[in-house]
Amino acid sequence: MKRRHSVTNEERARIEPLLPKQGKMGRSRKDARELVDAMLWIFKTEAPWRDLPEYYGPWKTVYNNFLRWRDAGVWENILKNLNPDSDSPWQIMVDSTSIKAHQHSAGAKKGQITIRLLVDLGED
Repeated sequence: MKRRHSVTNEERARIEPLLPKQGKMGRSRKDARELVDAMLWIFKTEAPWRDLPEYYGPWKTVYNNFLRWRDAGVWENILKNLNPDSDSPWQIMVDSTSIKAHQHSAGAKKGQITIRLLVDLGED
């Protein structure tokens, strides 16, 4: 079943070679696709790690894998390979829900604001 925040088969084929391989020692880990889906759910919903739905598995497991991948540069490598033409692998997005107004900003003077720009056009 495709969930809203999960990767498609095409997306998985592009990023799977960039994900760390399972080591020979220790306990076998969750499927990399499930881990990526769980991490994407956190990124897209901006929920705390502890609110990760149970069908993704224990939140602590997903969180620890995220930290390991972050420290190993896996996410930067994925972004660099998915967007090779960009100078910076990171894209910046500002969400209006994260902008907070000061408590005293509610009493500001109403009306239009005039902004003047002083530009020296210089005559070349």
